[in-house]
Amino acid sequence: QVQLVESGGGLVQAGGSLRLSCVASGRTLSNYAMGWFGRAPGKEREFVAAIIMSGIRTSYKDSVKGRFTISRDNAKNTVYLQMNSLKPEDTAVYSCAASPRDYSSSHYFQYDYWGQGTQVTVSS
Repeated sequence: QVQLVESGGGLVQAGGSLRLSCVASGRTLSNYAMGWFGRAPGKEREFVAAIIMSGIRTSYKDSVKGRFTISRDNAKNTVYLQMNSLKPEDTAVYSCAASPRDYSSSHYFQYDYWGQGTQVTVSS
């Protein structure tokens, strides 16, 4: 079992930045590919970014490319999502997820473990 806990969300004005963190416990994070997903009010959960076990390959939703960066520090069992140039449409609950399959999947069903999420609200 892997337990995931997110932090770093909050209220920010459009154009601002936030850095989300996801700390894993129970298992070594380096054995999992990691993803971030967002669920906006009234909408389905949506892929945001993913990173493979070694961290050398990443993938992103088109609308966040060039603004968001996913990274990981396996020694700290932590994955990050740096969010820059935030827009009101980025408002969502962001959850991290862990997959034992070593590719940066955008499909939520590839991920076996999920955190509770952290709220990101971007005001205009």
